[in-house]
Amino acid sequence: MAGTKTLTCITALLCITALLVLGGCSTETTKPAIRVGSKNFTEQVVLGEIIAQHLEHRLHGTVERSLNLGGTLLAHQALLNRQIDLYPEYTGTALAAILKDSIQTDPASVLAHIKSEYLRKFQLEWLDPLGIDDSFAMVVSGPEARAQRLETLTDATKAASAWTLGVGYEFEQRSDGLAALEKSYHLRWKGSPKTMDLGLLYKAMEQGQVSMIAANSTDGLLAKLDLTVLRDDLHAFPPYQVGIVARQQALQTTPGLREALQELSGKFTNQQMQSLNLQVDAQHRPVAQVAAEFLKQSRLD
Repeated sequence: MAGTKTLTCITALLCITALLVLGGCSTETTKPAIRVGSKNFTEQVVLGEIIAQHLEHRLHGTVERSLNLGGTLLAHQALLNRQIDLYPEYTGTALAAILKDSIQTDPASVLAHIKSEYLRKFQLEWLDPLGIDDSFAMVVSGPEARAQRLETLTDATKAASAWTLGVGYEFEQRSDGLAALEKSYHLRWKGSPKTMDLGLLYKAMEQGQVSMIAANSTDGLLAKLDLTVLRDDLHAFPPYQVGIVARQQALQTTPGLREALQELSGKFTNQQMQSLNLQVDAQHRPVAQVAAEFLKQSRLD
């Protein structure tokens, strides 16, 4: 009996030891989750999902998604508060809305300035651009543009009647939005701008509630609807190259993170982004599915 009790105790101790060893190993090999964020419109959510899936493929760890966070300031603050590790951002937006610097028009100069200032002020790094330049796009109906021979925003200043403008919340408030437009062009407005969610701008245009909208050049619906983007011939708006902005600490402490993110640099075009947005907005395809197909087609799966 004593021998049996001894054997039982030894077996129990061995089991406990094994569990402790396994637990210790598990703790040591567990990687902290990478947290990917995005702002609250289609393009941002699609890009956020593409980034998240790509990191899952490359790092084989947990990737948490905080997509659809809100506007620029909310996303930036989430990064500073370490609620997220990275998200896609636009150079012109960073220049005007975050750094609150004067508008510049040279893409290379803007990018260099932002990289330097983000690192100095926030310990955030901008990686090389994805290949998209998603500028503000002032849009009117195709029939209206053809009837009045409108091609540029300067042409629109000579239109027969005043414009009813539809804008998103940020465009109305930011220095690189409505203020920049009015500084360069003396357009005639019919009343105050109608402010709404970005997703409602095209419906408002279709329903005749507005005659001009402040959209984005990669919006999917631009390829589907009979609309005309008026060229910014006086360069009122800065460049809006899309890049991934990430916490420097996360890049330094997560093996392979920088390299994985850099794989996405240069992999997009405006036309591709417009197609991805169209699939979500007009064809109502799941974002995760659209993202997975993009990665496969780009040989990044």
